[in-house]
Amino acid sequence: MTTITVHTDGACKGNPGHGAWGIVIEDDTQRLCRANKVPNTTNQKMELTAAIKALDALKGHVGRPIELITDSDYLVKGMTQWMDGWKTKGWRGSNKKPVKNLELWQQLDTLNQLHDVTWTWVKGHSGNAGNELADALCNRAMTEGRIAERIIK
Repeated sequence: MTTITVHTDGACKGNPGHGAWGIVIEDDTQRLCRANKVPNTTNQKMELTAAIKALDALKGHVGRPIELITDSDYLVKGMTQWMDGWKTKGWRGSNKKPVKNLELWQQLDTLNQLHDVTWTWVKGHSGNAGNELADALCNRAMTEGRIAERIIK
């Protein structure tokens, strides 16, 4: 069973400000690109939303391995290092305060449990083609609105 590769990105003009999320989902046969703008949001919320949108779009592929690649250290560390501790502590961080963006983290946790996800961090704007495309989709969505494109390879 081949791995589905997912690139996600979130962006925001001002923080908070107008933002967008972008996703690129591909396997051996096709590439799906989606993005949308969101008013009055933050960069971190858009990074989490991008991952949620990607995993939600893959609900019909449960059991298939997924590599989710992002330039958000916050997202990767949250999913691979902090999540178990947050849940054990009643969704509180090491500072004993409620986890920021709780509803988004809970959605991600639920979706993550449906899939076999490997969370991978890449440096942003470093030439990773999928990350650059997800970033371009975010920037395009901030001006154009909703984007949905399917490319058959």
